[in-house]
Amino acid sequence: MSSAVHHTSLKTLAADKITADITNGDLLPFVALPKNYLIIKQAFDILFSFSAILLLCWLLPIIAMTIKLDSKGPVFFRQKRIGRNGRVFACIKFRTMRLNDEADEKQAEKNDERITATGKFLRLTNMDELPQLYNVLIGDMSIVGPRPHMVSDCIRFSFIIPSYSFRNLVRPGITGWAQVNGHHGPTMDYESVTNRYYWDARYVREINAWLDIKILLKTGWRVINYTGKILKTFF
Repeated sequence: MSSAVHHTSLKTLAADKITADITNGDLLPFVALPKNYLIIKQAFDILFSFSAILLLCWLLPIIAMTIKLDSKGPVFFRQKRIGRNGRVFACIKFRTMRLNDEADEKQAEKNDERITATGKFLRLTNMDELPQLYNVLIGDMSIVGPRPHMVSDCIRFSFIIPSYSFRNLVRPGITGWAQVNGHHGPTMDYESVTNRYYWDARYVREINAWLDIKILLKTGWRVINYTGKILKTFF
């Protein structure tokens, strides 16, 4: 068996285990999810994402045109990520990198040469995440929840934290409890993986309306402050 085939087989087996840990009920005894609230939360997600898409419809073509003028390739980047109950879905982002063979395996790093000039700005302002509103609209994601990881990252992290699948009991989010507590960007070491998992696991255990509102307010405040700092550097 070639090394490439062997590597793919390992990834498939590990990804299947991520799903099996949840669907077999191995993790369910540790948390009682509030089903009524989750229904309300999904209704809010649909309403919010639909309204946001309508409000931002003028901005999306501008971003798309800028991406096309900056580098060759599609406007959108679709990447397989792990969603609720271990289900794999296509997460949509604005493309921020030049076309490369490592996009689904290697996380973006600081001063990553693959990132385009437009992509750098989109990442700094988090506008590359805007297409994920569509993922929320169709039920793949939520506005608030643990950030979805690449399949390869979920496999790696599950070897570090055996119960890593626990965070997949709820829909992944555009923003989350880990992000507003300062854990965003690449997860390159043991500490960054465990810190994010700590906050993601807390969110799953404590999920409620007030916590979601708190995360949304903190996210909004961070966006306003960070956007102000970016604008000052340009003007």
